[in-house]
Amino acid sequence: MASDSSQPSPLKIGIVGLGPFAQFLAATFVKQGHTLTAVSRTDHSLIASRLGILFFKSYDQFIDAHNDVILICTSILSLSEVLKSIPFDRIKGPTLFVDVLSVKEHPQKLLLQAIPVESDLMCTHPMFGPESGKNGWRGLPFVYDKVRIRNEDLCSRFLGMFQSEGCRMVEMSCEEHDREAARSQFLTHTIGRILSEMKIESTSMDTKGFQSLVQLKENVVRDSFDLYSGLYVHNRFAKQELKALEHALEDVKQKLQEKMDNTLEENSRSY
Repeated sequence: MASDSSQPSPLKIGIVGLGPFAQFLAATFVKQGHTLTAVSRTDHSLIASRLGILFFKSYDQFIDAHNDVILICTSILSLSEVLKSIPFDRIKGPTLFVDVLSVKEHPQKLLLQAIPVESDLMCTHPMFGPESGKNGWRGLPFVYDKVRIRNEDLCSRFLGMFQSEGCRMVEMSCEEHDREAARSQFLTHTIGRILSEMKIESTSMDTKGFQSLVQLKENVVRDSFDLYSGLYVHNRFAKQELKALEHALEDVKQKLQEKMDNTLEENSRSY
């Protein structure tokens, strides 16, 4: 994976939730020279060992590792329950909490309620994954919101991990992220899910446009339905986008029906 010559100084990073996306991020963090620990409700000790991560089976041990950064990589739907399991009272000294969930207002609210008041919080969304980022992160967008930052040096060092890989750094509020993501990410996933329900497959006469639709369907269904439903349940802007999609479909159907009616009427006059 190509990266710039200037690497951020090493950090101690603790990861909560070691699923596929967390593993994808962790592989690059380890290559950068950072020290990683992880905890998860599922025993990922073997995977962690292969990645060079120290895996803990208890949150107490994880917290006692005294990480500079605690990275929240749980699913959107499980975030609330996971946060209830973390013994935040055991944290000694300021810590930077960072989430990488695909919605932002929801984790911002829950984390501000849960983490110690002396700890910092940054809400982020790497807009790429194991497929789109498999050949490197250069030019891929990394969205972040410095929700509560007092230790600017630590925050900059964390952001530097993505800057050094060539990411396009995009700073925006959690609200703005969710509004834009509802139209881009949620709408994309919705179209892909609809195509999956229709069971579209490649044919012997595919156009380029249809090939794009098939590829969209295949990309979307690689993600779990929990991820997709989380984009809807915990992004307040997604509801209006779904309604807009429904109205747009009805408008298109009405225009088609009107065109067909007019055509039939014109044909009947010609005879």
